[in-house]
Amino acid sequence: MQTSPRLRLPRLVVLGTDSRLARGYLAVFALSIPVVLLFPESPFAMAPILLTAPLSLFAMVLPFGPGTEGGGAAEALATGFWGGWVLLSALVNAAALGALTRRPDAAPAVRRHPGKLRALLAPAFDNWLARAYCAVVAVALGFFLYAVLLSPDPGFAGIWPLITAAPFSFLAVPLSLPAEHSGIPGLGTLVFTVAVGLAGLVDAVLIGRLAHRLRGEGR
Repeated sequence: MQTSPRLRLPRLVVLGTDSRLARGYLAVFALSIPVVLLFPESPFAMAPILLTAPLSLFAMVLPFGPGTEGGGAAEALATGFWGGWVLLSALVNAAALGALTRRPDAAPAVRRHPGKLRALLAPAFDNWLARAYCAVVAVALGFFLYAVLLSPDPGFAGIWPLITAAPFSFLAVPLSLPAEHSGIPGLGTLVFTVAVGLAGLVDAVLIGRLAHRLRGEGR
């Protein structure tokens, strides 16, 4: 059953606030805001961005944000947009957690997916929103592999897959370091790629479950 577009934002709010896990996440996010204000030079100042990844990290590619040149109204507008985007990212993440923990509604047997693993991963591929996200992760990983394997100067190509598959993708860095120094050529790149791909898959499942909930489906 489809819901009207006008009901989707309130439904997002409901999903983001009707479970302990979602409310706990929002509480942690709220506590991270004073940290930024009190300790702006501390490494913990990145906490709101990391907590709201990956959506919040996409704003980093925009040519404006806090500290925008020109000051005055231009900087205030850019900072307001950036702050609003981070808040929206937090709400989306909370809704995804709410969709993950909500009990599925009764569904006809013909719609159930055979096999536990297939049923678990189905939300990552059976809706356009999750598939589009998977495509973005695939492009980022493709660019990374091209830069590392074929380009004479890979630079910081690894930052793009890290951003697109955050926050779980950040685990790929410590996981790939031992492989990078193992002496086996390409093992570090392989571990990094697989870890980021799995992180993206987890995000895609969450996005897919959220998409189903926003449409009022019980998967």
